[in-house]
Amino acid sequence: MSDTPTTPEKEIFPRGAENPFGRYFTGRSYLHMLSTEQVTIGNVTFEPGCRNHWHVHRAESGGGQILLVTGGRGWYQEEGRPARALKAGDVVNIPANVKHWHGAAADSWFAHLAVEVPAVNGSNEWYEPVGAEEYAAL
Repeated sequence: MSDTPTTPEKEIFPRGAENPFGRYFTGRSYLHMLSTEQVTIGNVTFEPGCRNHWHVHRAESGGGQILLVTGGRGWYQEEGRPARALKAGDVVNIPANVKHWHGAAADSWFAHLAVEVPAVNGSNEWYEPVGAEEYAAL
């Protein structure tokens, strides 16, 4: 996947339909579920500048999320820490109960596999959008 709009032949996994969780995103994203058994895995594709809101993957034990970046350029940030630039081949291990966000660079499409780590009493909590000034400063 390049920094220009992707084409089906450049994408490793299907882009999918417009993300049904779009209300928790700034910009447009797409979701294609690859697995809903044993471990939930979704291919998430972000248009340039798209990012999800701050959120937490809650769990009493286990839980969290693993991101496997498959294309484009993007960002990951935990609350209180500097943002981390992401590119194809990067892996992000997100512990349970850590507030964070992830999304595309302003000038690049971005795609990752989102692997939900099995959890006891797992749930997602969504918070405020990433601020425009905060995002523009990256």
